[in-house]
Amino acid sequence: MGKNKLQRFAEMETFDNVFQPTHNEVWETDYQYKGKWKQEVFKNNNPIVLEVGCGKGEYSVGLARKFPNKNFIGIDIKGARMWRGAKTAIEEGLSNVAFIRTKAELLESIFKSGEISEIWITFPDPQMKKERKRLTGTRFLSLYSNLLSQNGIIHLKTDSNFLYEYTSYVIKENSLAVDIDTNDLYNSDIADDILSIRTFYEQQFLDRGIPIKYQKFMLEGKSEFIEPDVEIELDAYRSFGRLKRKE
Repeated sequence: MGKNKLQRFAEMETFDNVFQPTHNEVWETDYQYKGKWKQEVFKNNNPIVLEVGCGKGEYSVGLARKFPNKNFIGIDIKGARMWRGAKTAIEEGLSNVAFIRTKAELLESIFKSGEISEIWITFPDPQMKKERKRLTGTRFLSLYSNLLSQNGIIHLKTDSNFLYEYTSYVIKENSLAVDIDTNDLYNSDIADDILSIRTFYEQQFLDRGIPIKYQKFMLEGKSEFIEPDVEIELDAYRSFGRLKRKE
């Protein structure tokens, strides 16, 4: 492990806005703040917005700046990346954003039913060979459905043609309500100041001429989802290649 990683991990241990549950705290029981994030962590009753796979936390921090009347939580397993967002939030005095270092599969151990008002999924690994790991797949939609409040919203931003098409099939197969759907966000008329928050990697995709896709949809109380029986062409996606994400 590199020296910089070790330094970041050590510094994160001192951050009040970073939570790093142990294995026992989330695998064998519910996390101590489940159902208590508003009261015990944020000290208010504002809605909670979750970013799943937050990476460096740029989107969580960007949203927290724009919406002081909402609470934001970024979750990711990569602590060295998360350090950047957590440190920025502390430097800017943003008390409405926090970060949790754990696996997304454990969300139900961390949040109670209905505790989340919105979920953002920003530039996740499309997991072309592992549908169970796709963050817009039916396995995760079932998790989100339990966590989201009534009329809760899911946002997806991605550079991946594959993930965009797959999510479109999931939405269609399950008759989910769609508010916005575009395969070229910045050449549409909907790229407002929220959607225009750009992460480091998003800007690199744009610089390479890769259009950004965006979908905003609702689960509307569904708890079970049907996996679409489709095969999605991969060649066009592979021709772009992926940017290597460094820690």
